[in-house]
Amino acid sequence: MTSRLLAAAAAACCLAVAAPAMAQDIGGTYRADGTNFDGSRYGGTAVITVTSKTTCNIAWDTGSIAKGICMRNGDSFAASYVMGDAIGLVIYDLQPDGSLEGLWTVAGQDGVGTEVLTPQ
Repeated sequence: MTSRLLAAAAAACCLAVAAPAMAQDIGGTYRADGTNFDGSRYGGTAVITVTSKTTCNIAWDTGSIAKGICMRNGDSFAASYVMGDAIGLVIYDLQPDGSLEGLWTVAGQDGVGTEVLTPQ
């Protein structure tokens, strides 16, 4: 009987620890800090608006405005965007603290930039 109680307690603890990571809401306002292809730094904000369990809209203001769609799959998060005539893609990893660490690129251009979105 004791081993069943311990097993049940262990399972409950595992579920309690795992549940917040899975239920974490991605929507909201973020501080954006990144590097361009040439290594220069930029900053600004990003707003993510959840549209379903896995999809969202995203808008950045980093001195230029970019808007796009995004999708979450577990701890992976991807966004495509349009900024002026440029079309780009960002792939982020969701971190335990709720921040998003990513790499981005622009269609037809060589290079990769970095970006971290930190919840405000």
